[in-house]
Amino acid sequence: YVANEIFKWTKRQGGLKAMDQLSENKSALVYGVIDQSNGFYANMVNTKYRSRVNIPLRIATNDTPNEKLEELFIDEALKSDMDELKGHRAVGGIRVSLYNGITLQETTKLADFMRTFQKNNG
Repeated sequence: YVANEIFKWTKRQGGLKAMDQLSENKSALVYGVIDQSNGFYANMVNTKYRSRVNIPLRIATNDTPNEKLEELFIDEALKSDMDELKGHRAVGGIRVSLYNGITLQETTKLADFMRTFQKNNG
């Protein structure tokens, strides 16, 4: 039953090609902010191995992870109704998950938030 509902939902979204393009667009928004942040946001994964769905990142000061800024980022994001951004407990940092249920509008909101956070704290 559940698989059938997901198949119908995927079809309503435009099918697999549309979902693939949406996934690419969402991840490009977030990676664009990271890559243009001059090291404020750091993603340690080689570009050719980057995931479109789970994007780990750190906030860095002088090339060193800044856990206080990461905590502030997570707290301020939560106040803006963006949650579940905390990284894995063994690794720390921030993890952006862009599952199929996350919309382009929600991803744009996150990207805008990231730019503003850097402007205010960078």
